Amino acid sequence: MSTTVAIIDYGRGNVRSVANALEYCGADTIVTADPRAIDDASHIVLPGVGAFGDAMAALQSRGLPEILHRQVFDKRKPFLGICLGMQLLADRGLEHGEHAGLGWIKGEVVRLEPGADALKIPHMGWNDVVVKSVHPLFAGVRPEALTFYFVHSYHFRAGQSDTVLATCDYGGPFTAAVAKDNMVATQFHPEKSQDSGIELLENFVKWNP
Repeated sequence: MSTTVAIIDYGRGNVRSVANALEYCGADTIVTADPRAIDDASHIVLPGVGAFGDAMAALQSRGLPEILHRQVFDKRKPFLGICLGMQLLADRGLEHGEHAGLGWIKGEVVRLEPGADALKIPHMGWNDVVVKSVHPLFAGVRPEALTFYFVHSYHFRAGQSDTVLATCDYGGPFTAAVAKDNMVATQFHPEKSQDSGIELLENFVKWNP
């Protein structure tokens, strides 16, 4: 049975590059906000770029929080959040005010504050990741290949340490990936991370928690 990945289109995501990368991994993809198409998919990806509050408003205007909750929590479909799509899983975001998130993984999204003056915001470019626990997403990825592409000014401050799957350092440690049950999410962009990112996406496509 082939894997069909629904890439959620809510006007805030880098959807075409994500679809291209997943198709390269052998998955069928559909870029959609349609409940029936999402229901037909075996896996779900929530990408995202931009501001936390605007993204939540875009999801809500399309009725997507309820639709996605049913697919992820009731039907237990494998779910991947990317960049802002990871941050939206938090309880709240503190970007341009306070905004409620999806509340799927305990935590809040706060501005990066690198300790070194030489480090600029946003954090943009390649950086090394340290995996904190065993997870199928990182299966078979060699330690020397754990370098991924980041573009962000805010980060996910986890409320529970056991949900932190990987960390990165940019003038101090921050959460690079989170995982809980059938959900996994990355602050970095696997679709922009060349071979290392493709390995992760291949693992996600094969994942059946």
